[in-house]
Parts: sequence; C-alpha cells; structure tokens
Amino acid sequence: MPDALNVAKTGLNAQQERMSVISNNLANVNTVGFKRDRANFETLLYQDLNQSGAQTSQNTQSPTGLAIGTGVRIVSSEKLYSQGSVINTDNSLDMNINGDGFFQVLMPDGQMGYTRAGNFSKSSTGQLVSANGYPVEPAITIPPNAQSISISRDGIVSVTVPGQAAATVVGNLQIATFPNNGGLQPMGQNLAMATGASGAAVIGTPGLAGAGSIQQGSLESSNVNVVEELVNMIEAQRAYEVNSKAINAVDSMQKFLTQNT
Repeated sequence: MPDALNVAKTGLNAQQERMSVISNNLANVNTVGFKRDRANFETLLYQDLNQSGAQTSQNTQSPTGLAIGTGVRIVSSEKLYSQGSVINTDNSLDMNINGDGFFQVLMPDGQMGYTRAGNFSKSSTGQLVSANGYPVEPAITIPPNAQSISISRDGIVSVTVPGQAAATVVGNLQIATFPNNGGLQPMGQNLAMATGASGAAVIGTPGLAGAGSIQQGSLESSNVNVVEELVNMIEAQRAYEVNSKAINAVDSMQKFLTQNT
C-alpha cells in the first residue's frame, strides 16, 4: 500500500511547480507578445488491491475495485496562444499580428526563430531587426533617406524618399504558421523554435490562408490576465497548505501508533 506521506509529497511538489508557472506568467505581464503558460496535471500509477470485475463467487463479480493512487505530477506546461490586447504606439516599425502566425527572425546560429513581438528597429545598415538585433526574414532594408515607412496589412513594406512622388516597395513581410502552436519550444528572448510536435512552419502572406494580418504602429501585449493569475496563485497556495496538513496528519497518526503499540 502506498505511503500517504509520499502521496502528499507529490502534491506539494506539483503545486510548487505550478506556482513557478504562475509566477513566470505574472513576471511577464508587460512582455510584448508573451503567451501565458498553463500547468497540466496527471495522476501517477494506481495500485490495484482489488480488481474491478473480479469473481466474488461462482456466479457474481465485484462491481467496483479498490485502487489506491500514488499521487500527482505536472505532465506539461502548455502555452496558450490567445490574442493579447493591442497597444497603439504610433511607431512605424512596431507591428502587431491580428490572428494566427509569427514573425521570423534569423538567429546567430543560423536557425530560424519565431516571435509574436513586433517591436522592430533598424540596424546600422538599415536592416529591419528584432529588439535583440536579429534580422527579420525575409530581409528588409530601409533606405537611410526614407522619409516615411508604410506597412500594409498583407506585409508590403514601402517607403517614400526625397525626389520621388510615389512610394517605393522595399520588401514583403511573411508570416509563419504551424499545425500545432503548443508544440513550439520557448527559447527566451521572446522567441520560439519549431519542433517535431509543432510541425514544420508554413510560410505565407499575412492575411491569407489562415495567417494573421499585420497592423502597423501597434504592439500585442501579453495575454496574461492578472486577476486570473492571482486567483490561480491563491488556489495553488491553498492546495499546497492542504497537502502540508495531510502530511502533518499522517505523521500524527504514525506517532500515535508508535506510542500505543
């Protein structure tokens, strides 16, 4: 029979890990493009002391069994990719994706990173880069004498330069979508990497084939709901306290047995 102390201990560990997930959500409440995490729990193995359907006589069977659980654990932390609220910045290089999809940035190791954070800037050569200086893919370079920058909802980047009445197209932004956003691997720096669980990236034009459209001059805030996270935090704290009391109760019971046997 499983030790009740160990069962309660698994509850303490699970709630402590859940609290870490909640704390990370709250810490990133002001992080552009951040998607909150949710801890998913699962039961540990059960010990069957009496099997359901076992023969109780020649003609009868037990309608229920006796199975003692051995505890709980967190099986995964899942990113929830609901849309965050829009923050208007009036910065021409700030972009928000309305709908599904990710911007692509080329990381220093040559791998492709995916992000919802559209707070882009220009490098010393005029190339469009992320807040960490990683170039946006496909590469887009803004001329040094550009007077204004315009980005359409379908990702066409155009600029106006002195001496030209018409705007000049300097590049086209593309959006990456995935069969399973939850399978992306968070890497820090507002970036995620594709995995076998996420499936291969599908590159397309913003606003077409399920990809979100681009809104210039705005950013997507995190989708963390502070009130909801505080409720989750209180719930995790109470569950931790209950498991702690269960350990104290079992310890008192064992002390009673020891002193009276």
